[in-house]
Amino acid sequence: MFRSYTLRLAALYTAVFALSVVALGVITVFTTRQALSQEFDARIAAESAALVQEYKSEGLQGVVEAVRERDRTPGAIDYGVEGPAGEALAGRLSVSRAPPGWSVLRDRQGRDGESVRVLTVRLPDGHRLLVGDEEERIEALDGALLRGFGGAFLGVVVLGVAGGYAMSRGVHRRLAAISGTAEAIIDGDLARRVPVRGANDDLDRLALTFNRMLDRIAALMESLKQVSSDIAHDLRTPLTRLRQKLEAGLLSPQERGQALEGALTDLDTILDTFAALLRIAQIEGGARRAAFRASDLAAIGQTVVEAFAPSAEDAQQSLRLQAEAAVPVVGDPELLTQMLVNLVENALRHAGPGAEVTVRAGRSGGAATLAVLDNGPGVPDIERERLFDRFYRLERSRSTPGSGLGLALVAAVARLHGAEVRLIGAAPGLEARVTFPRAE
Repeated sequence: MFRSYTLRLAALYTAVFALSVVALGVITVFTTRQALSQEFDARIAAESAALVQEYKSEGLQGVVEAVRERDRTPGAIDYGVEGPAGEALAGRLSVSRAPPGWSVLRDRQGRDGESVRVLTVRLPDGHRLLVGDEEERIEALDGALLRGFGGAFLGVVVLGVAGGYAMSRGVHRRLAAISGTAEAIIDGDLARRVPVRGANDDLDRLALTFNRMLDRIAALMESLKQVSSDIAHDLRTPLTRLRQKLEAGLLSPQERGQALEGALTDLDTILDTFAALLRIAQIEGGARRAAFRASDLAAIGQTVVEAFAPSAEDAQQSLRLQAEAAVPVVGDPELLTQMLVNLVENALRHAGPGAEVTVRAGRSGGAATLAVLDNGPGVPDIERERLFDRFYRLERSRSTPGSGLGLALVAAVARLHGAEVRLIGAAPGLEARVTFPRAE
């Protein structure tokens, strides 16, 4: 888990936040010290100006008394009054030998080693007035700020490490579940799925997508096995019949021409079956999406009806079109035409003589629909969905031509276009309805 990308990402974020705390601490201490220094100097300058004003109004004695009075006040800053010769007259800052203006004193009476910032002002008669304060006040606040930011830095590091470890552990467990599912599927357990916590987060959505992919793969694998079984079962009969005809041709020279003709017919049927299977495989593989463009279901319906109407009349059947002026969809017009051709052929073949077949193209609830209705015998409810399986045929239809792949191709084309195809009882007859997705 220590090689986990999530843990490394959490460590990176922790380092970024820690450095941010350090930078913020440095900036805060610097700006705070600057502000305090300015306020510190302003207070000293204000006190010095007040005492100078006292000197102007009360004279030297008034300044001396004012300094002595301030020295007795708890928490007061430091003062000093010196004579022209440097003798101490009042205050703790006397005999400081501080130069005029701002200076820093390291030593003063009774408090060696402490640092005091002092403003020295010369009075008109040669005396000097000193006002200062300990810089330790600023340094103490700097220390408090540094300790506060140090605690914040430590807290960010501890919380970042703990939170990153907890997050990495949770993500690691869920990724391990995905990896375990993949390994189980590699070992042949196609029923395994990734567990979903129900939090609807990114990993849940990834798990759902992964599971849908697995469902699709499982369906394709099952379809492949079913196709293999169906091919072995349904092609056995024509291949056996082909062999018998060829053997009959070998045994009887008189029947050789008829046997070869029958063999070619059976070979054509087999080739048609494989061509249909290949076409379904190509459609299910999505290879035809590149041919998608704006198409009109009404125009496709018109084309198919015009092509099949003469043969329907010859079989004493009727074929007509009910369509809106235009029913636009986006799709492969060739595949859509083939889908409708299969539906119409299926209806004409199984509805029987005298049947009425109707092709409808329109819209229902904003969705484009294409339907083929007939008034034939219909299909039992329990068998309708199975008609879309490859090679599946009703018992009564096994004597009619066909391979059982027509509706399977219809279903494949519908899936490619994101459409839904259903067989609905029409009482009497059957309706095959294809509903396309709503246009955005």
